[in-house]
Amino acid sequence: MRRLTASLLLALALAAQIAAQESRREITNVAPNPADDAKGLSDKVPDVYAISTQFDRVIVLRFKFDTDLLAGLQKMVKQEKISNAIILSGAGSVRGYQVHQVSNRTLPSKLIFVKNPTEPADIAGMSGFIANGIIHPHITLATPDKAFGGHLEPGTKVFTFAVVTLGVLQDGADLGRLDDKSYR
Repeated sequence: MRRLTASLLLALALAAQIAAQESRREITNVAPNPADDAKGLSDKVPDVYAISTQFDRVIVLRFKFDTDLLAGLQKMVKQEKISNAIILSGAGSVRGYQVHQVSNRTLPSKLIFVKNPTEPADIAGMSGFIANGIIHPHITLATPDKAFGGHLEPGTKVFTFAVVTLGVLQDGADLGRLDDKSYR
C-alpha cells in the first residue's frame, strides 16, 4: 500500500511539474488614445478596402536550432531593408513557444499570452505582414494533442529548423492602417 501511495504521489508531482511548464497571463491592450476604444463606427471608413501592389522579390529565410524566431525575423527585416511584405508561409519545428491571442469581444481588447518554453511543436503555418518595417506575424503550431496559434512572441525557439517565406512588396505600398484597430 505504501509503495502504491508513493507511486501515486510521484506521478502526481510529475504531472504537476509538466503542466506547470505552460503559463498564461492576460493584459488589457488599451489604445494609445483611450477614447479610441470607446468610439463607434465611421461611415467614412469602408467595410473593406484593397491595396493593389506587386511583389518586388521573394525572400526565403532559414533559421537554425535554438534561434529565437521573432528576433531572427526582426534581424532579417532590418538587414534586408524590408519596409512592407507579406508573410507567405512558415514551416519547421520549435523547442518551445510563446504566442498571444485576443481573449474578449469588446474594446479595449484583452490579450492572453500563452508560454511553454519546454513543449516542442511543429510549425504548421505562418502568415501575417510587415508594415513600415514592423512585423505582425501569426503562427500555427501543432503537438500530438492539439493545434493552436496566435501572434508570435519572443521565446519561440527553433528546434530542427524553420523556413519562413516573405513576399517583399514594391515601394509605395501603404500597409499602415492594416492593424490600426481605431480605423473603424
